Amino acid sequence: MADKEKLFAEFQAPTRQEWIDKIIVDLKGADFDKKMVWKTNEGFNVQPFYLKEDIENEACVNALPGEFPYLRGNKKDNNVWYVRQNIAVDCPKAANEKALDILNKGVNSLGFCIPAEKVSKETIEVLLKDICPEAVELNFGTCQSKCVELANILVDCFKAKGCKLCECVGSINFDPIQKILKAGKDTSALIATGKELIEALAELPKYACLNVNSINLVNAGAFCYQELGYALAWGNEYLQQMVEAGVPADAAAKRIKFNMGVGGNYFMEIAKFRAGRMLWAQIVDQYKPQCQHADKCPNHTEEGICRCACKMKVCATTTQYNQTMFDSYVNLLRSQTESMSAALANVDSIVVTPFDKCYETPNDFSERLARNQQLLLKEEAHFDKIVDAAGGSYFIETLTKALAEQAWKLFLDVEENGGFLAQAVAGKIQEAVNATNATRHANAAKRREFMLGTNQFPNFTEVSEGKKPIQCQCACNCNCGEETGITALEGSRLASEFEALRLQTEAAEKQPVAFMLTIGNLAMRQARAQFSCNFLAAAGYKVIDNLGFPTVEEGVEAAMKANADIVVLCSSDDEYAEYGVPAFQALAGRAIYIVAGAPACMEDLKAAGIENFIHVRSNQLETLKEFNAKLGIK
Repeated sequence: MADKEKLFAEFQAPTRQEWIDKIIVDLKGADFDKKMVWKTNEGFNVQPFYLKEDIENEACVNALPGEFPYLRGNKKDNNVWYVRQNIAVDCPKAANEKALDILNKGVNSLGFCIPAEKVSKETIEVLLKDICPEAVELNFGTCQSKCVELANILVDCFKAKGCKLCECVGSINFDPIQKILKAGKDTSALIATGKELIEALAELPKYACLNVNSINLVNAGAFCYQELGYALAWGNEYLQQMVEAGVPADAAAKRIKFNMGVGGNYFMEIAKFRAGRMLWAQIVDQYKPQCQHADKCPNHTEEGICRCACKMKVCATTTQYNQTMFDSYVNLLRSQTESMSAALANVDSIVVTPFDKCYETPNDFSERLARNQQLLLKEEAHFDKIVDAAGGSYFIETLTKALAEQAWKLFLDVEENGGFLAQAVAGKIQEAVNATNATRHANAAKRREFMLGTNQFPNFTEVSEGKKPIQCQCACNCNCGEETGITALEGSRLASEFEALRLQTEAAEKQPVAFMLTIGNLAMRQARAQFSCNFLAAAGYKVIDNLGFPTVEEGVEAAMKANADIVVLCSSDDEYAEYGVPAFQALAGRAIYIVAGAPACMEDLKAAGIENFIHVRSNQLETLKEFNAKLGIK
């Protein structure tokens, strides 16, 4: 060991400036900030590298897993999480059979969605037949006005089964604010029943009932900092209301559960959950929750502040927002990396959204794949063995801090403007998230935000085969709440406009043919043909690439033989001055003529009558809509 220490002592660690100087040399004159600094949607920049000195003075250096403020997770000795699958209870008997089946296939957490009219003792008895509430996490969702009734039924049912109530783990999804956001209905009056619900669950100490369903924000396109900042304000709203209603702070905090989303920003999502635990612990700490079991539980301060109440309970659900109907198996890759983010961030339970949910009711096959995605992380990748695997990473620790700062600013802004409920009723939360959604759609249209298989590298030969997109559900069918003019979350998936365009093309009498007229410089014509094929195939056009033509006339003749509706000239910028106008004249209006690129001679080409150019700065969606209109496709 001494020899190793001596060996490393002989090397001097490079300074930050030395690293930057080396990078600048390798960039060969390119701007460092433009090429190397990631300007995040969260409002802060990410550097290309980080050093030990970046986190030396941060609290994370001395933080331990399982200790306040829980930055590194609620658990100390493992990272075990619940593998959850949700079941719609249309028929209690069928739902019970399905639950028993999947409990034997790796699931240990069930989520039952029960229609209001089916909430009864008989339904629960049938639903939980042969299921042990002490061995399985049980989560229930129903109409908000039925939650107290459901709680009383569950307590009676568990007692009748002879369960040890203190060992039963689960939740009832009581969240009146969710309906304000999703459906624009004012259900704020129902929040007062939260106290009665907590009292009804008094004998089930491990059952949460005040839920923060920020998954709805993620499914509506919210950025990470928005979901986190709003989720904290959302949870604080319930905590404050319950404390003001006379519920002890520790009792109220222990009943709060966060049902959060997981998007595709891999490292940012890891940082989000880590930052969330830290910030929520500090929020709850300000209420000074008193430990009621100081003689048995060591997790309290000298002043008697309950640290257990400061733990953030999180169920993470992979998002529908970035799912695509075309090339839908890519959704498996998306949800896999999303569930990896959640698992590495030490959440309590995970729901993997089946890959086909955006266009049909998930079937046995897609649900099995969704379950196995989590089991893969546990049984083969052993993600459940390591507590806070991201801890100590200079990058992720810095990312966690930066994201926490942005989310905290948003939290304070909401609080200073009346709190989350007031902002939701005023429609301010929804307007902010909808604005983000609109920005992301605009970025997708310009290919600044990529969706593999949709606006980038689409499957050229795929057809919908009768599939139709189902939008993320942002409405509720129960009758509670008053109809108002409150703005609702918009919630359209990122791929929705491209899918609508492609379905429009499929419905046409003839599939348009786009022909690549490749000529001149080999490297440039190949690169531009590949770009153009991907660009145009996103609309469902049949694309025909070529090895190259000796003259534009031969290229145009080949295009006409192929019954081309669109001809794309693919060459180098310098050669467009030579080939651009002759190819246009040879085509003589028999097809839509496009030049691939934005050459210096563009104005001269336009003066000759050439109108269409496609390049990396083009608005892909709007351009394709224009082509469809010119082709008579509506």
